[in-house]
Amino acid sequence: MTRCFFVALLLCVSSVATACPLCLGAFRSSVAQRLVDLPHAVLAQPSADGRNYQIVVVIKGTQPADGTIPAEAIELDDVTDASATLLLVRDEGWSMWAGLGPVTVEHASWLRRIAAGQRPSDMNADEWRAHVVLMLPYLEDREQLVAKIAYGELAIAPYAALLAAKSQLDAPAIRRWLADPQLMARQPLYLLLLGIAGDAADAASLELQLEALWTARDATNLGPMIAADLQLRGPSRMAWVDAKYMGDRQRSTRELEAALVTLSVLGNANDAIPRDRVIQSYRLFMQEHRELAGFVAWDLAAWQYWAVTPLYLALIKSNVRQDFKSRVAISAYLRQSPIGRLIDKDVAEIGAQEQATGAKRPAIPVLPQ
Repeated sequence: MTRCFFVALLLCVSSVATACPLCLGAFRSSVAQRLVDLPHAVLAQPSADGRNYQIVVVIKGTQPADGTIPAEAIELDDVTDASATLLLVRDEGWSMWAGLGPVTVEHASWLRRIAAGQRPSDMNADEWRAHVVLMLPYLEDREQLVAKIAYGELAIAPYAALLAAKSQLDAPAIRRWLADPQLMARQPLYLLLLGIAGDAADAASLELQLEALWTARDATNLGPMIAADLQLRGPSRMAWVDAKYMGDRQRSTRELEAALVTLSVLGNANDAIPRDRVIQSYRLFMQEHRELAGFVAWDLAAWQYWAVTPLYLALIKSNVRQDFKSRVAISAYLRQSPIGRLIDKDVAEIGAQEQATGAKRPAIPVLPQ
């Protein structure tokens, strides 16, 4: 599960790649993605009379023979300062250039490296680590577009790639960003980074905030906050998560999903919190929240953990009313299990429901993995 600690936690997660919670938009790809996908990108400055834009640097592809672009051939929907040096992109079949925003020439080399990269779905672990290293120095850069690009790419980065960059994280800067009310929307990522780069004082602060969230039944930034806390405190802190969420039948589905997303990410990383310990918590969740027990089935199947096959089989035979997404996930788990063919009759009813409704894997909030 490559998931954004944000267009779910995460990825949105207070609310993560396949789909990340902090994605830059449902219908438009990120600036970095457009640089990768589109064949032409340049930096251009407006002429004194405003009729043309003079190309000053080619980021990718080719430029017009005379080195200029007529102002009327540029779409500036996303641009607030048309008098600055602009990053412009164009596809082969487009008659217009699209303005992505102002950026100074000093970032041309960085933009070229981004443009020469790959789509997130095509990057392997080593390439992701290199990509994270490329982006980190530009978090909250003084240039808005540069900071936006860096944040957007790190928000969808696999958690393991963020962990690998621990030595390059600036903990004091991360604390400043978390305290800045202007950066509230970026807190999920910065909480994750604090968990990687922080210290005992940060852990103590996080614990106080988590207690307050639990008391208020608030899921705002709950996932990344739990992740940061567990990363700093280690396996011993899992007892708190179990008591407050996995074993608490009074928690809302939104709170439970945030906690599960966190454990999913940490279980996939198999680092500060061993996967076996996450599975232990999953089993407690299955016991105490039987109507939602299938919410952990995708991970258990991906990790080839088949020991709960009898539990799932008994559950779908019982009178427990399952959330439909949970039933679909349980069905998929059982069919993938080593004895899947032997229990086909027991899951036939669920399979018929899936086929009749066109149900697919539930879109449970996800983080970067």
